[in-house]
Amino acid sequence: MSNGTPGIPARTAQPVSPARVAVVGQAGRDLVLRVAGIPDAGASAVVSERIERLGGKGANIAVGIRQLDPTARVSLVAVLGDDGAGEEMLGDAARQGLDTGHVVRRGVTALLTDVVADGGVRRLLEHIPEQALLTPDDVRAATALTTADAVVLQLQQPFDTLLVAAQLTRQRPANGAPRALLVLDGAVDATEDRAGRDELVGFADVVRANAREASMLSGSEVRNREDALRTAETLLDLGPRVVALTVDDAELIAWPGDHVFLPHERTRTVDPTDAFVAALTTALLSGASPREAGQRATQAAGASVQRLGGHPRLRRLSPDRKGSMLPSTDLPSTDGETLA
Repeated sequence: MSNGTPGIPARTAQPVSPARVAVVGQAGRDLVLRVAGIPDAGASAVVSERIERLGGKGANIAVGIRQLDPTARVSLVAVLGDDGAGEEMLGDAARQGLDTGHVVRRGVTALLTDVVADGGVRRLLEHIPEQALLTPDDVRAATALTTADAVVLQLQQPFDTLLVAAQLTRQRPANGAPRALLVLDGAVDATEDRAGRDELVGFADVVRANAREASMLSGSEVRNREDALRTAETLLDLGPRVVALTVDDAELIAWPGDHVFLPHERTRTVDPTDAFVAALTTALLSGASPREAGQRATQAAGASVQRLGGHPRLRRLSPDRKGSMLPSTDLPSTDGETLA
């Protein structure tokens, strides 16, 4: 079944069973602090708002997909500490409807601190111990990778782990299960050799990156729309069927033979890419064309920039008149913490 783009697996509004999605990436304790201004050295600042919750880009994407499709089985493949914070975050993930059976428990839970100041200033402080990263053995044990309809690899993990995860995703069971939609988000360490990066990209159906990440993946600097389009074509030649790049004031959605630039809203205080990836993945999986999926993803990201922190809050899908499961026109939700 195709959504108009050859090579992109899709599901209709009448699946025999709920969609199965696995998200491989970072999970941890997210601490968001809102202040009037970043203090100078030796000074202090009063925190006007404090939010503690499940975070990490992998966890955020998984939560966003589950919000968009509450019937989906969304498996989080990540590491949480064997400590009180890990137990609390594991419970938070379960309460948000995620399958936590592939969450590894060891060491200390990663801490992701986001300090947001009035006027658009943001500081990120991350404590991510080595034990908080996934290993190749962790992903080999995650059976969801070989049974999922879609797998999202958030690329802030060791390269060897990502390559094994991509290979496992492509090794479908012998029972003739359909090919999974494989989505890459971000970029791998620039120190990895070009052949290794190209191999990983070649496994993917979809690649999402900002300008800096796209430069790391392709080896070519991305400074403007022309650079972005040229880089997208380079990445498409490696095997993906859809490439989404953030450049200037727009999202470039490119697929073989065509592309579109979609204006977006961005702030320096919020990173809405987790909501974007969640909406892009869900829409493509359920039958949207690349253009439609890009529009829905941009819409979801636009709503998320009004919220404090990167944790998504999106509304569920609704069937369109053609029967495809696409996000409804009121998809974004800014309920909860906002920047207003």
